[in-house]
Parts: sequence; structure tokens; C-alpha cells
Amino acid sequence: MIPYQPFIISTVLLMAIGLGCLMVRRDMIRLLMGIEILFNAANLNFIALSAQVEGFMDPLAQSVVMMAIVLDGAVIAVGLAMTLNVYRHYRTVDVRRLRRLRW
Repeated sequence: MIPYQPFIISTVLLMAIGLGCLMVRRDMIRLLMGIEILFNAANLNFIALSAQVEGFMDPLAQSVVMMAIVLDGAVIAVGLAMTLNVYRHYRTVDVRRLRRLRW
């Protein structure tokens, strides 16, 4: 049986990096990168914890993670399209400047 502690430690580090990126950065691209890191941390955690039974890897967890990766790709694609449209219209992707544009 493969020890799962390194995977859990990696997941915690990825979660910390993703949350730090979401809290510190004010750029829309970096916010999307932080969201992507958080999604990947959740997927790694799900796969690591699904392999805890001796000699058995749960195929349900793998299929759920594959579906999550596909949906994550779609979410990031929509986010990047929105970021591109915001940049074309306002010439900035800084979230602080965009908040001032409220009506």
C-alpha cells in the first residue's frame, strides 16, 4: 500500500498556494490560476483518499475526477473568455479598478 501522507501534504500545500493566490493577487488571470490550483488540489485529494483500501483503487473516484477535470477546463475557458472581453472593453484586468465601474 502506498502511503497517502505525501499526497495529503501536497494537497494542503496546493490549497495554501491557491488560497494565497486568490487573496493576494488582484489580476483576473492570476485569480483564474488560483482557482485552477484549488481544483487540482481537490482532485488530488479525492484520488489519494480513494486508494486507501489495500490493493483496490476505486474506479468511481477516478471517473468523478475525470469529469471534474473536463468541467474545470470548461469553467476556465469561460473565465478566460470573460477576461479577454473585459480587457478589450476596459483595457485593464485589475479587479480593484473594475470594482469602481459599478453603477
